[in-house]
Amino acid sequence: MKIGIITHHYIKNFGAFLQVYALQEYLKSAFPNSEIFIINYIVRKHKIINIGGYFRISLKNERLRSYFEKIKLISSFKNAERKYLNLTKRVYSIEEINNQNFDCIIIGSDEVWHYESDAIDPVKFSLGLKAKNIISYAPSSGSINLSHPIPDFVREGLSNFSFISVRDELSEKLVEKVLGFKAVRVLDPTLMYKFPIIEDDFTKRIKKENYFLMYHCVGMPKELIEKIKSYCKRENLKIYGAGEYAAYYSDITVNMSPFQWVEMFRNAKFILSGTFHGAVFSIIMNKNFLMYLTPNNKSRSTKVRSLLKQFDIAERIIEERNYFKIEKLFNSKINYEKVNGIRKIMENNSEQFIRNAIGMIN
Repeated sequence: MKIGIITHHYIKNFGAFLQVYALQEYLKSAFPNSEIFIINYIVRKHKIINIGGYFRISLKNERLRSYFEKIKLISSFKNAERKYLNLTKRVYSIEEINNQNFDCIIIGSDEVWHYESDAIDPVKFSLGLKAKNIISYAPSSGSINLSHPIPDFVREGLSNFSFISVRDELSEKLVEKVLGFKAVRVLDPTLMYKFPIIEDDFTKRIKKENYFLMYHCVGMPKELIEKIKSYCKRENLKIYGAGEYAAYYSDITVNMSPFQWVEMFRNAKFILSGTFHGAVFSIIMNKNFLMYLTPNNKSRSTKVRSLLKQFDIAERIIEERNYFKIEKLFNSKINYEKVNGIRKIMENNSEQFIRNAIGMIN
């Protein structure tokens, strides 16, 4: 059987890479007699906007060295894509996808259903695809407003899926509004895959460090930064960024492979993040963590809130109304026995969904 995956594999982002890699590897393990490909279909505008962000410089928060390390990070992602993702030849149209004669096409995960964003393309809703079996696995619709009219291509495309699963609450509501039934809720692929421990010079060094890890807490107010610095000083922790840099970090840890990024989460003493996959990898590694949600990024906020609600740890979110609780939260522990129990149930449900959906034509 020939299986193709359509997602945002071309985005130079740790979460985007790791989720498509995890899905690829999971499918290879679950269906060893099948050919698994990442369909190399790219939304040009989306890719240009993403890469363009790496060339912006913040004179307030960056150093010249950290800026050049950030530029190098683009090449690090490209190298990882070439080495670890089984990409098809570049395709530019639905016809070129269909000409590759996939038996099964999986769309997801990531925000492939955010039809109000620059990333959207009707292909992500299966429109025009002619595989025997078209499946959605853990797509997210970002922060769409369901009170607005739903585009025709979304309605038509959703009706074309053979099997539908989603990653979050809003996407669940989208499917229910369009198709009249509740989609299966599944785990992000990264929560389905066991990432091996990586040993190299970089990871050996960070294993020896006691550090507080930051990941993409954009726009954090000075009040919170000072509380973090005070906590780290008291606990004798350095402050590192996972593939990023700010002026108050202890060192520059910007240019790394996606798998080195995973190791930064594995070895951190405490984590503060502002992204969906920052939360996911904190959960995977059973770390004590908090989430800072940028007020003007509704899409990210929607995804993170849905995830933490699902694992019954929504109290880990820091926002203006509860800044005063941060010291207490630094010292409170997450009940990972409960979290891991929820994860195990969802992992079994997700595996059953994949095996049932793909197994129909296996």
